Amino acid sequence: MSEQRLSLASPLSPATRTPIAIEARARSASAPSSMWAAARRWRPEMSIERLLLGIAVYFTLACNAPFWRALLASRGSEDGSLAYALAIGVALTALNVLLLAPLLNRWTTKPVLGVMTLVAAVSSYYAGHFGVYFDPSMLRNVMRTDVAEARELLTSGFFLQVAALALPPLFVVQRARLRQRPPGRALAIRSAFVVLALIVAAGALGSVFKDFSGQMRSHKELRYLITPAAPLWSLARVLTRDAQAANLPRQPVGTDARLGASWTAAKKPALFVLVVGETARAANWGLNRGAGQSPAHDTTPELARREVINFPEVSSCGTNTEVSVPCMFSLQGRRNYDEDAIRGSESLLDTLKHAGLRVVWNDNQSGCKGVCAGVESMRPDPSSLPGLCEGERCLDEALLESSRALLRDAKGDLVLVLHQLGNHGPAYFRRYPDRFRRFTPTCDDEDLSKCSREQIANSYDNALLYTDHVLARNIDLLKELEPDYDTALLYVSDHGESLGENGLYLHGLPYSIAPAEQTRVPMVMWLSSGFAARNRVDPACLRTQAARPAAHDNLFHTVLGLLDVHTAIRDDALDLSAACRS
Repeated sequence: MSEQRLSLASPLSPATRTPIAIEARARSASAPSSMWAAARRWRPEMSIERLLLGIAVYFTLACNAPFWRALLASRGSEDGSLAYALAIGVALTALNVLLLAPLLNRWTTKPVLGVMTLVAAVSSYYAGHFGVYFDPSMLRNVMRTDVAEARELLTSGFFLQVAALALPPLFVVQRARLRQRPPGRALAIRSAFVVLALIVAAGALGSVFKDFSGQMRSHKELRYLITPAAPLWSLARVLTRDAQAANLPRQPVGTDARLGASWTAAKKPALFVLVVGETARAANWGLNRGAGQSPAHDTTPELARREVINFPEVSSCGTNTEVSVPCMFSLQGRRNYDEDAIRGSESLLDTLKHAGLRVVWNDNQSGCKGVCAGVESMRPDPSSLPGLCEGERCLDEALLESSRALLRDAKGDLVLVLHQLGNHGPAYFRRYPDRFRRFTPTCDDEDLSKCSREQIANSYDNALLYTDHVLARNIDLLKELEPDYDTALLYVSDHGESLGENGLYLHGLPYSIAPAEQTRVPMVMWLSSGFAARNRVDPACLRTQAARPAAHDNLFHTVLGLLDVHTAIRDDALDLSAACRS
């Protein structure tokens, strides 16, 4: 009986616990609504300067993690690192203030700070996940990216991290009530604020100037990790240069070009196919086995059966398409690299056109980056190739299929350039049909963070395997056309790719610090017997020459040499076939 009384009187009994539980549940249920109500009521009044300073500090601490990691890693474990980082942090905050203060007033403050917050969050994500440096070439690459490419980069991980970085400051900006001041007083306070930021920046940098200047000289690329300053500066530089270039005519190149004696004696027209690969790296190219490289998979079994001439050691002009494609078709190349001169001049294709050859560019990418201006251009029509296209994106076999009519009905001599989609990441699994999914397990997601390095590499190699197939089919078609044409094919990729080495993925690092994975590319050549004979090229000699180091710089002069096009600008020292022509 006493036990029964104890149970009834106990606060643990159902009779006693129920009201407490109901009250607790009610409090729990009302907590989110109470927090939301409190957040809605929170409308702090603050000056524009105070809001700007808070956002600037947030950018420094929260959005520049990739910059801090790179800065401290390149500095090493020297004494005084904490004081050094503090001084740089103060200077960086002052820089953000100086960058944004002139843009702010009572009408523009919230929109400008909102946009800058998104820029900082997005830049931080790509710099942290893929090692992206926001230099002018990368910004130009971003601006020229088409919708299909951009869509593949917008993963769930992207939205989650950007939201985590951007929502707190965006909430503060949205809820803040900006203090109103008379115009004269507002101008005076703003001017004093800017002057103070300038003094603080100078003082902070001055305290560590010796160490900082030395580090910046040795690691200039670090400045392109500072956000939002770096993407804004690079964007302004690109827009300025593009505006200047738009008002200037392209400088002519090779206007004296003429066809050599072999064309007079030729009994057939020539058909030369130049395939520009995308994101294929030499380290995974199967034909490079036995040439000092050890690809994990045989990614080129079909080309190995087709008497191609493989060049195992080729360096690219750049680490992204926007730089490499104009550079590889230019007279300047990497050895005399001048971006303004390259973009402001005609290309190899114009020189071939000056010689009287018909030149056609067929594109399965985001454009020719200005190289094909002035020559015929085309691209696969997705509606007529449903088996090879999904939406606006086509597999590279569509280049061949869309070119068949052109190849068979070409009147006279033709140079056809095929610009592949190739191994463009991060969606490597979308670059090949399912029957080429031979290396498993694969990464079947655009978000590479969800996959292991093995899965990513397998998907990448499957895409290379498909490129091998596409090139083999091109060669087979050229063989079929030999009764009517003297045919040849040259393939070279525009740049390479990082697949997790040293924590790096994709491509686009500044060339000075880019690893070999991003700058070493595959190149192969195939010449029909008729083409080799008409141009007096010895394939056996060329196979020996191929073992030597080469570069994109050789492309301009080698194509002119193979096609027997004479011009004063052709340099036989850069023509890979010169030593093999009798």
